[in-house]
Amino acid sequence: MDKTEIEKTLAACNFFVDLPKEDIRKVASLCTVQTYDIGDFVFRQGDMGESLFIIAKGQVYLERAIDLGARKGTVVIDILGNSRFLGCWSTILGEPHVLMSSACCQTPTEIIAFKGADLRKLMQANGEFGFNVLERLCFLLRERIQAAYGALEKI
Repeated sequence: MDKTEIEKTLAACNFFVDLPKEDIRKVASLCTVQTYDIGDFVFRQGDMGESLFIIAKGQVYLERAIDLGARKGTVVIDILGNSRFLGCWSTILGEPHVLMSSACCQTPTEIIAFKGADLRKLMQANGEFGFNVLERLCFLLRERIQAAYGALEKI
């Protein structure tokens, strides 16, 4: 995946949609591309998180292991496909964080990755960009909380 494809994927992602092209270019400069096979984990529940991810191609189950004594297992919180955003949000806020879920690839998957701390630096350097990212983060977190509640109802 070349720089132009990374920029197109970022621009299509709900987290960055409608941002100025210059902002997209700056974020693209932070990115690397990672590939995964079926069954590979992008990250695991309990790991320390420092990165954010956008699915360029593929499908990922966002899941949480649960232990309710006699009942143990994994619940799928959300099924994420192309242009969806996931990762460790608190890194944008400059906070270390233990990941509360795992991301498991259900198909061969290509992911764009970047460090939350690097995105934070861009946000601090440009207040308008920073506000736009935080606003989108609020909507995304609302979506994930709703998905988590929905998953809990299945237990």
